[in-house]
Amino acid sequence: MGLEGWGSGLVGVVIFSGSLPATRVAVQGFEPVFLTSARAVIAALVAALLLVLLRQKRPQRADLVPLALVAGGVVVGFPLLTAVALRSITSAHSIVFIGLLPLATALFAVLRGGERPKPLFWLFSGLGSLAVMGFALTQSGGGAIEGDLLMLAAVIVCGLGYAEGAKLSRRLGGWQVISWALILALPVMAVTGALSFPQTLGEVGAPAWLGLAYVSLFSMLIGFIFWYRGLAVGGTAAVGQLQLIQPFLGLLLAGLLLGEAVSPAMAVATLGVVASVAGARRHA
Repeated sequence: MGLEGWGSGLVGVVIFSGSLPATRVAVQGFEPVFLTSARAVIAALVAALLLVLLRQKRPQRADLVPLALVAGGVVVGFPLLTAVALRSITSAHSIVFIGLLPLATALFAVLRGGERPKPLFWLFSGLGSLAVMGFALTQSGGGAIEGDLLMLAAVIVCGLGYAEGAKLSRRLGGWQVISWALILALPVMAVTGALSFPQTLGEVGAPAWLGLAYVSLFSMLIGFIFWYRGLAVGGTAAVGQLQLIQPFLGLLLAGLLLGEAVSPAMAVATLGVVASVAGARRHA
């Protein structure tokens, strides 16, 4: 297994680790619906330029449904659900749930790819789910329950988008998959963005603009270029395990850049989830 796939996948994971902290900053100045639409439109315009300049072929008709699932999962679903969730919970709190993302990806690989994991896979899957549920029940205040449920939904739809994108990347190419998914979602995102456009931008601070720039260019496009390439070159099962370090990187960024408190319970829950996911992926 070449280092190229691992290296590319690692760059993608590092970029994604900054997504939730950047989103947390951006929602302080933008409403979640507009933020989701704006990041998708900006990324789609850049992707369209790349597709034209590099003269990429259009996807086949059979690719449209999988591309729609990718778009629904990682272009619309995950960004919108996390943006809404981060209005009521901190990015450090939300990152605990990201520990379930590799597991969600593996589950959809089973459902969509027809894989047959070993019985121990389901045991570790249950342990990981219990760790997250226990954390949510013991740490969430009244207003944070909604945020926790939104994060669980975000992980599910993102896992579907990752699994579909991994399959498509072997045929279309890594960066082409996210680019075409962005193009497919562009009409809806453009209309939604226009309808939810802020009445005034004068009150939006520089941190929110920087957050929007990061999630638009890095989280929405550049990170996927490296991530899907890593999956295609190094193998989904192997390179996909690099997601296990994303919660730790995210907690580090939340603490260092945003000054958010990283409680011992967050660290313990994250360790439990990562250990469970590692076991599940090993027996998938």
